[in-house]
Amino acid sequence: MKLSDVKHNEPVIITKILGHGSFRKRISEMGFIRGKEVRVIKDSPFNGPIEFKILNYNVSLRKSEAELIEVVPLQEFNLEAEDNFEGTIDRNIELINQSERTRTINIALVGNPNCGKTTLFNFISGSKEKVGNYSGVTVGIHKATFKAKGYTFNFYDLPGTYSLTAYSTEEIFVRKFIYEQTPDIVINVLDSTNLERSLFLTTQLIDMDLRTIIALNMFDEMEKNKLELDQERLARLVGIPIIPTISSKGKGIDAIVDKVIDVFEGKDKTSRHVHINYGKELEKSIQKIRLKVKETKPITDKISSRFIAIKLIEKDKQILELLSDYANYKEIREITDKEIAKIELLENDDSETVITNAKYSFITGALKETYSNPIEGEKTRSEKIDGLLTHRYLGFPIFTALLFLMFWTTFTVGAYPMDWIDLGVSKLGTFASNIIPDGMLKDLLVDGIISGTGSVLVFLPNILILFFFISLLEGSGYMSRAAFIMDNIMHRFGLHGRSFIPMIMGFGCNVPAILATRSMRNRGDRILTMLIIPFMSCSARLPVYILVISAFFSKYQALILIGIYAVGIVFAFLTAQILNKTVFKNKETPFVMELPTYRMPTLRNVIYHMWDKTQHYLRKIGTIILLGVIIIWALEYFPRESKNTALFAEKISHIEQNDQLSESSKEEQILLVEQEQETDRLINSYLGRVGKVIEPVMSPLGFDWKMSISLLAGLPAKEIVVSTMGVLYQTSGDETTVSLQKKLQDEVHMTSKHKGEKTFTGPVALAFLIFILIYFPCIGVVAAIKNESGSWKWAAFSVIYTTTLAWVAAFIVYNVGNMIV
Repeated sequence: MKLSDVKHNEPVIITKILGHGSFRKRISEMGFIRGKEVRVIKDSPFNGPIEFKILNYNVSLRKSEAELIEVVPLQEFNLEAEDNFEGTIDRNIELINQSERTRTINIALVGNPNCGKTTLFNFISGSKEKVGNYSGVTVGIHKATFKAKGYTFNFYDLPGTYSLTAYSTEEIFVRKFIYEQTPDIVINVLDSTNLERSLFLTTQLIDMDLRTIIALNMFDEMEKNKLELDQERLARLVGIPIIPTISSKGKGIDAIVDKVIDVFEGKDKTSRHVHINYGKELEKSIQKIRLKVKETKPITDKISSRFIAIKLIEKDKQILELLSDYANYKEIREITDKEIAKIELLENDDSETVITNAKYSFITGALKETYSNPIEGEKTRSEKIDGLLTHRYLGFPIFTALLFLMFWTTFTVGAYPMDWIDLGVSKLGTFASNIIPDGMLKDLLVDGIISGTGSVLVFLPNILILFFFISLLEGSGYMSRAAFIMDNIMHRFGLHGRSFIPMIMGFGCNVPAILATRSMRNRGDRILTMLIIPFMSCSARLPVYILVISAFFSKYQALILIGIYAVGIVFAFLTAQILNKTVFKNKETPFVMELPTYRMPTLRNVIYHMWDKTQHYLRKIGTIILLGVIIIWALEYFPRESKNTALFAEKISHIEQNDQLSESSKEEQILLVEQEQETDRLINSYLGRVGKVIEPVMSPLGFDWKMSISLLAGLPAKEIVVSTMGVLYQTSGDETTVSLQKKLQDEVHMTSKHKGEKTFTGPVALAFLIFILIYFPCIGVVAAIKNESGSWKWAAFSVIYTTTLAWVAAFIVYNVGNMIV
């Protein structure tokens, strides 16, 4: 019987894993091995992935992948026959007191995704790393340094990983860091509610012969769920001291620091070198390969020879590459191939699977002696919540409603503080105008810096609200459910379900979203996802959307905003479909994704996340945007004279000398001439000349030269579009009393055949929004694509493709809009 045929909530036992390659590797490391009980929880919407429960955690697989797992009913399998627990092999090696040579301790934090590792890092170091309840949040190596108790502590927060197999970017990151940087202590953070799966990584750390401390995290949930663990007995068995922690509340941090010092100084009685006993035949093979590997110094000075031997049996390609330059490489390959053939013949299974099975046999045996779960088999709180949130028919409507709520609140609630900030900026401009004498400095401060940066600062509340919702989605664990719900739709367009998490992150900022693609296993999936992330409307574009929508679509603001975001998603899917059928063929990868336990995000983490993004936004205003504003203002301000200056002076003089006009009429006509003169000066300014050069390209879209310049200015950062418009459009009328939205509404063409007509119409505004949505990713995104893909080719493709598509889409919207209106 195949796992895909099993009825809901029926317990079955795995007998065989079919398939090969990355699927077989990942599925076995996640606990899908012979002898393990698994239950079907539910199907996702749109006949997508299926949710399973194994090793007391939930994971999703596509139906096609579940068909590769053979199972039998629980009563037909003899579980006792599978008990191969051999314990550990003690090594009588005395721990060295490292404090005699240095007072600096280098510590690496290692653990599964969702185990609370980064939260622990934040509390220990006082750092503010981003924390999320889904895979792939920490996509690099983060360092924090502090001093305590006579030591300098260097903490390194490594990417979350399920194992140390060279299968994903995270695993390669962690492995390379450990054997290249050789940390003094490794803190292995475990999810205490999911020990059987979490300990798989621990077994590999034991194989690497590292001095390790286990942080038994989320200990409060363990107690709440009445899970019982003999910590001392398990610690003695694995030779690793265990410290209970509650990272979300900062509990156990001091005990961790104290234990680090004890282990570093060689004083801890529990810490010792052990080998996991993999059984008589496997141990013989490991020893034979290990003896040959030991000849390859200096590599064994940094990497345990036993770990290398085990990885060779697992056919690890990266280890083979590391050894390939050594003189005895051929001999190592020969003895490895011989031992693999012997193991596979003896066990009738792939050697990699044999090692994985042996590890889980050790874990199962160790927990059987030390751990009990009195509520095993009962429906968990997360499963009850998922009964509604990932329901086959209700899941997608609920997901859509949550997105609508997020955008509606961003727009509606954000409008109030936005108006307050706008009023404050206006009063500041008035104050500066009144106290600073007329001249270039006054124009720079009032019309340039205050008006330009203020037009961007006003949207800060909207950014905060958006990131508040994204923080809640990430921290609660719902982000993984969104990928679970959307996988079948994503799959139809050639995207992996995991792509949805970076895409959602892209609504905040495209750069970390591109970095988050590191959690994806297949290079083709990664690059494809990178190329479509720029279609996700980042927070930098939100000020432009709100400015234009509030000015021209006041009746349907929330719907128009959601529509713009939806159009971006549609373009992303269509682009993925095109690229999948042309460039990225044959890149099918398995959808094996943990569905973490729902957790209430702590206020501390939510505020940290929001403040981190706020700081980033404010730094942008104070650096890139300020510089952009000054440059745009200078290009717009100079030259002060034009060839028509004398003509306008003559017109004003003629009006003043006309005795037939009343004083009020004279003032009115002089004001009109001055506005005409200012328009002429703008057109002949350096900025106006550039605008006139690119205007022919943009005029088919209904854009005048000011709009064209604003778009060009937005290349470094999209917020500059608003600040540029603030500089350009604040020149007509009283800049201290009329909002930018009003000025856009009142703006008219001063030259050309459209003279006197409104610059912004409904179709023009909509085409402008579409162009902003699609065109040229900001410089940071282009650099991120280049760095993550390893080639300028994909960065250049993104720039050319998005800008061309933006022009075509805006052209269609503008012309169709004019036909309808």
